[in-house]
Amino acid sequence: MKTYQDMATELEKLAAQNDRLVTSLRAARAQIVQMKSDLERIGDPPNSYATFLRRAEGTTVDVLHNGRRLRLATSADLDLEALAPGDELRLNESLIVVEPAPRQDAGSLVTVLEDLPDARVLVQVTTDDQRVLRRSGALADVPLHAGDHVLVDLKAQLVLEQVERAEITDLVLEQVPDTSFAQIGGLADQIETIRDAVELPFLHQDLYREYGLRPPKGVLLYGPPGCGKTMIAKAVAHELALRSAEARGIDADDALRDAFFLNVKGPELLNKYVGETERSIRLVFERARERASAGSPVVVFFDEMESLFRTRGTGVSSDVETTIVPQLLAEIDGVESLENVIVIGASNREDMIDPAILRPGRLDVKIRIRRPDAQAAREILAIHLDGEVPLREDREALLDLAVDTLYAEGPSTEFVRLDYSDGSSETLHLRDFVSGASLRNIVDRAKKNAVKDFLATGVPGISREHVLAAIAAESAENEDLPSGAHPDDWARISGRRGRRVEQVTPLRGLQGPEGLATTTTHDQHDQEGMLR
Repeated sequence: MKTYQDMATELEKLAAQNDRLVTSLRAARAQIVQMKSDLERIGDPPNSYATFLRRAEGTTVDVLHNGRRLRLATSADLDLEALAPGDELRLNESLIVVEPAPRQDAGSLVTVLEDLPDARVLVQVTTDDQRVLRRSGALADVPLHAGDHVLVDLKAQLVLEQVERAEITDLVLEQVPDTSFAQIGGLADQIETIRDAVELPFLHQDLYREYGLRPPKGVLLYGPPGCGKTMIAKAVAHELALRSAEARGIDADDALRDAFFLNVKGPELLNKYVGETERSIRLVFERARERASAGSPVVVFFDEMESLFRTRGTGVSSDVETTIVPQLLAEIDGVESLENVIVIGASNREDMIDPAILRPGRLDVKIRIRRPDAQAAREILAIHLDGEVPLREDREALLDLAVDTLYAEGPSTEFVRLDYSDGSSETLHLRDFVSGASLRNIVDRAKKNAVKDFLATGVPGISREHVLAAIAAESAENEDLPSGAHPDDWARISGRRGRRVEQVTPLRGLQGPEGLATTTTHDQHDQEGMLR
């Protein structure tokens, strides 16, 4: 007969077995429920998607479904007030709108031609295909301008999204540079002239109207390379923004953020496809007018202007300037005014720019930027060799040493002799080729020499030896210039125009095998051209 202890043990075993059975049954039930759910899901008919167009009567909506416009009913849980044109909707098997879906982020990329009233946009799909589309809800308050690129759904006839393209962003728009006139040395007369041409008409418009004066539409800065043309253009934009802020009584920092300096990179505008370069130029001025419409000054700067607007009829192959030049003339002289917009061009080959651009009424003011003389060179050197640079000797003495060495006249500074067609000759010295860029380079070389000397000896500061070594190194780098330039180019290089150079004789470091200076003549270049 079983004892009480045996019965208790057996009861515990049965209870444990019962718990395991309960757990197994629960797991089996959960598995059956999951399988049933999977069977129902697999057996469901497929859902479809549609693009919301507009709300119709009552709880119905107009959608685009598989290329067809349909008016569908909606579920009671759908918030109709939150829907906007272009939203994606999920439909059930009965084509009832069930819920919103994530907005599509792909489509066709087109160009905006014009922003029309009533939330419509005129776009260019292809060369011969223009369409009027409606804005989606995401673009309801986004301003669109001609030339903008937008993502569209052509079937739904909706503009979905504005797309920022690097091609357009890098084309022109830049914030105003932080270059000021105080950072430019040796060009006081030129700076005064350009301030009179640019700042006075903008800051004193009432006086100009009273006296019947017409503000200039453009300024041309021309002269040898490296003499400050680009710096002056940047400084004009900076100072114009500051003077405008003072006149309007607003904060200078806000004025610098509102003003714009459109630095047009000429070679990047050129496009092999017909009409694309003209479109880019048109876009530049459209952006300029847009920015200037708020009253802020806008400077449109064309650097290396001859690369785009060359004299018509001189092209070797495509003659693209025959259409590019008229496009610029149309923008400057067009019906749409260029109020608060000033065009500045810079070139060291002004003789290659089309004369129609340079006539009065277009680029009215022409400012020649000359090579610095001794006094101007000293001002430029003083800017770069300021009081914060460690010096071993007196700063004024170092400046005088550099200027005296560069502008000395004697056999040691003779650079090249030019023989002209009229029988005369001229010897050019090192001073005839000094530029603002070369002066800055000399100071940088002297600073580098001082750094190397400090690392070797531990003695800080720039000395006379560092300055003289920098001038010698800068001169040695350019001693091959005479042999590499054609005689016809020397009039431009030296600044002597109107005289034909027949022969170039280098006088620095170009000794031939018999101690005679190597010469460059027209005959030699003709022979080299025949060999090539």
